[in-house]
Amino acid sequence: MLLEYIKQPWPWYISGPLIALVMYLLLKQGKDFGMSNNLRTMCTVLGAGKTSAFFRFDWKTQSWNLLVVLGTAIGGFIAHHFLSDGTASQINSKSVADLKELGIIDHLQGYLPESIFIFDGSLFQFLLLSIGGLLIGFGTRYAGGCSSGHAISGLSNFQLPSLIAVIGFFLGGIIMVHFLFPLIFA
Repeated sequence: MLLEYIKQPWPWYISGPLIALVMYLLLKQGKDFGMSNNLRTMCTVLGAGKTSAFFRFDWKTQSWNLLVVLGTAIGGFIAHHFLSDGTASQINSKSVADLKELGIIDHLQGYLPESIFIFDGSLFQFLLLSIGGLLIGFGTRYAGGCSSGHAISGLSNFQLPSLIAVIGFFLGGIIMVHFLFPLIFA
């Protein structure tokens, strides 16, 4: 019975308090949650400090965060392969209709439409992914963190820059979905 419940998508009233508990434990330890800092730490471990002052810091103080990334990868693997029944959360029927209108017709069994996220080798898709990746990397660095760091850690610490960043994330998402996405898939 418990295993069947675990295999279903968890409702907000279970996952939300679990996230809050993790944040509380991190705050008690004086730690900030965020995934993008791990890229800086990994670059530092691999020797990027030889070429840029940005990467010259004591990466061992962030080694706990590398364990968070490792745990996230292992947890995702375990959840996908052993604790999932293969179905995704309920997708709003209007969202499904909008995706089909854009020519994205999948079975929509997973969390993401495969036709968007499978690299087909085209120059257009390569440029789109490359430019998007550069913009995300630049934006993450410019904003001082990623969406998870700002939305979960920064907002729980009542940081005004995090509130501004989260508002920017939502505005960017709205612009992408309603204006740019239809142009890309037109």
